[in-house]
Amino acid sequence: MKRRTADATDAPDLALDALSEALCRLRSVEEVRAFLVDLCTPAELQAISDRWRVVPLLLDGVTYREIHERTAVSTTTITRVARTLASGEGGYAVAARRLRHRPQAQRA
Repeated sequence: MKRRTADATDAPDLALDALSEALCRLRSVEEVRAFLVDLCTPAELQAISDRWRVVPLLLDGVTYREIHERTAVSTTTITRVARTLASGEGGYAVAARRLRHRPQAQRA
């Protein structure tokens, strides 16, 4: 991760870096869950969870209509996630790939 020199315009990037580092320091699913519950409103948690729920389905080639029928997530959200998968920073794909390749004993 690049370190930046701080000025007022960098504050959001520096805050995102600090948040990202805090997430990396958590050691279990339970710790991450507690952190997210403390950090986010219930609506934010629902929105984040909805986005994450559709990632593996999109990666598996499931149609938007089928994803909507299975999850009740809006097609607008599904489209946004698909667009991010195609042209975002690659975070969804990395996380999904790592979850798919974890040892069987760690899957719950």
